[in-house]
Amino acid sequence: MACSSTALWAGETTWFCCGASWGPCGSAGGGACGNCQSSGNQGAWPNASQACWDITRPDLCGESGIARRGCGSVMNVRHQCTGATVCITITDCGPRTRSFCGEQVCCGGTCRINRVLDLTPAAFSAIGSLSSGVLPVVITE
Repeated sequence: MACSSTALWAGETTWFCCGASWGPCGSAGGGACGNCQSSGNQGAWPNASQACWDITRPDLCGESGIARRGCGSVMNVRHQCTGATVCITITDCGPRTRSFCGEQVCCGGTCRINRVLDLTPAAFSAIGSLSSGVLPVVITE
């Protein structure tokens, strides 16, 4: 897996549980791709497929240009405040962006809006504290 620095998107990220029990997570399903694990550096992308897009609908929040990136796509996620990064693999569909339109998280005078990425607890904790819940991020590939 190789992550690079080609700009893809910016917004908010949260975390979710999938696969076998790990850390704060009980056992959960394997995600849309079937191989999601809370212990891995993985994520959920709102345009992993047309069916995923139909559920997440980021366009209803003004996020209409999100590229399609399916199962196995790799992305680099950088915490906007600290610069911490993690390279992830897409293993699920999400987040349900349309349910959080206009939500905002800020640091250093720069704000990001709308949930555009969910990370597994392992990936989220690589760039921030799980207790923060939502982080502003820049996503590259």
